[in-house]
Amino acid sequence: MLALFQIFFDVCLPILVLAGLGWGLDRIFDLDLKTLVKLNIYLLVPSFILVRLSTSNLEGAIGFRIVAFTICIIIAMGLISWIVCAIRKTPASERYAMQLSTMIYNSGNWGIPLMTLAFTELGSVVQVFVLATMNLTSFSLGIFLANAGSTERKGFFKPILKQPSPYAIILALTLRYFDNPLEDIVFIWTPLFYLSNALVAFALITLGVQLSKTKPPSPRGNLSIALIIRLLGGPAIAAGLCLAFGFSGETAAILIVGAASPTAVNTALLAHEFKADSRFAAASVLYSTLLAAIVVTLLLAALRAEWIPWAIPA
Repeated sequence: MLALFQIFFDVCLPILVLAGLGWGLDRIFDLDLKTLVKLNIYLLVPSFILVRLSTSNLEGAIGFRIVAFTICIIIAMGLISWIVCAIRKTPASERYAMQLSTMIYNSGNWGIPLMTLAFTELGSVVQVFVLATMNLTSFSLGIFLANAGSTERKGFFKPILKQPSPYAIILALTLRYFDNPLEDIVFIWTPLFYLSNALVAFALITLGVQLSKTKPPSPRGNLSIALIIRLLGGPAIAAGLCLAFGFSGETAAILIVGAASPTAVNTALLAHEFKADSRFAAASVLYSTLLAAIVVTLLLAALRAEWIPWAIPA
């Protein structure tokens, strides 16, 4: 029991404190969420991806395996949600919102701080490949699902082409191939480095503001099922996929814990932008974020058991 409290206070509580600051500041000053989100999406996240991906010491082959692993989780979660909705005969708008809420998880403003705190050396290195994959998914498949569940369908390719993260990924991989010559250009690299380091705190404050502005329905019916799929189904599938992909030790633990991340804030923003079921998506973000702290604490404790294949040092 003491170990559980230690994990919660060392890993999850700092995340909740920063998100709580964002929540409190919004209650006092009614902050502009759109501006905060734009700063994250168009400045901090691309900078983080560019810096971390181009300087990562993780071998390229392992990085591509992590990308493939993440894609498999996304597909599996989508299939499970689709089956559940088909059985329950869920209306189209809610079905697409449920798929958004389970498939696309918060690997950025939840996952990055979590991995930085829980896995100091390797956490952010592995997570950046997950984040890159999730960003591409959010602004491609995510837009497709939000648009499909919309009453006012918009164009598909234009919103995707406007997102900077895919270009940051391409540039980072190119720089990585050439041993990152951008590091030698100080007046460019230093600002990028500062922006990269600013992501963790700023993203969590943004998450708190998002939660403050969320007025969710009670967690019943399909919403409760979506929470179970996201928080319990995600790490369960990830554990099986780690065996299939040959991941073990700390890398496997990072991927399993990461798969227990809450629903990504982007899903609520996409649902709102494309007039899909934004209330369902926003509620999933709120409840999954609150519950994820408990799930992650238990997972980190379980992953320290020496008898399991993904054991990590205590």
